[in-house]
Amino acid sequence: MRRFLLLILALLTLPGLAVAQAQVPSRPFTSDRIVVSVRGSGPDVILIPGLASTGAVWRRTADRLDDTHRVHIVSIRGFGDVPSGANTHGTLVGPVAAELRRYIAGARLDRPAIIGHSMGGLVALRAAADAGRDQRGGAIGRVMVVDATPFFPSLISPGATVGDVEPIARIAYQALLFLGDEALRTQGTALGDQLGGASDSVFSAVGWQGGDRQVLAQGLYEVMTTDLRNRLPDIMAPVTVVYGWSPDDRSPRAHLDGLFQAGYRNLPRPARFERIEGAEHMVMIDQPGRFLAAVTRFLS
Repeated sequence: MRRFLLLILALLTLPGLAVAQAQVPSRPFTSDRIVVSVRGSGPDVILIPGLASTGAVWRRTADRLDDTHRVHIVSIRGFGDVPSGANTHGTLVGPVAAELRRYIAGARLDRPAIIGHSMGGLVALRAAADAGRDQRGGAIGRVMVVDATPFFPSLISPGATVGDVEPIARIAYQALLFLGDEALRTQGTALGDQLGGASDSVFSAVGWQGGDRQVLAQGLYEVMTTDLRNRLPDIMAPVTVVYGWSPDDRSPRAHLDGLFQAGYRNLPRPARFERIEGAEHMVMIDQPGRFLAAVTRFLS
């Protein structure tokens, strides 16, 4: 028996066997909240789409980044043709942010950069705030939010509250749930008048790729009512804010600079702001060249 145990010990310490053990792949990540695809190699970058969008909206960005970075493209279940899974029940932003952190920890990513658009920006901020608070894994290196603010109604007034906007959000929820995204678009002017000039940040992407009506309605409701301003002090990662801007004084987007800055004033370190002239809400699609230049600066 002693000779047998020594033989097993010798086999376990053979270099060839050690290499074989190191090459055993880890279990693939599965989630009932998100789907992640990976391409390229290098420093890790996570791309999160916004409301009613899948990871396909990041195609051009990923094509540019995957030569120098390992790109993790997230799709939220229930948007586009991605099966909705558990996202048909309960809230979205918090559970999706938790799953993102679980993915970061499980894949052992080393302080990845996160780029989130619109609702994806809310997810990125929530994940960064949770990581900064508990520091138990899933650390985040830096965050870029694209045309997103910790509380979307603050683009109208920094003094707005969830209570102010909740009745409008409930109308939008019901319209999308029972009438569909096309009906919501036809009623968008009236809702936009109540939300003010920044309403395109909420409504212009609805129906971009469609999806499960329940998940879309919940996502729209949370985009309008999620207020993360009191969580900003928990964010230890540096934050860059990119948004569409117009030099035309008649455009609502010509007046967003101060509103974005007010929305992020509670960060421990000042955010870096980059406005992209000529872009509306879908910044990475409206002005891909200027957006990619901003991403390069963010990652450098």
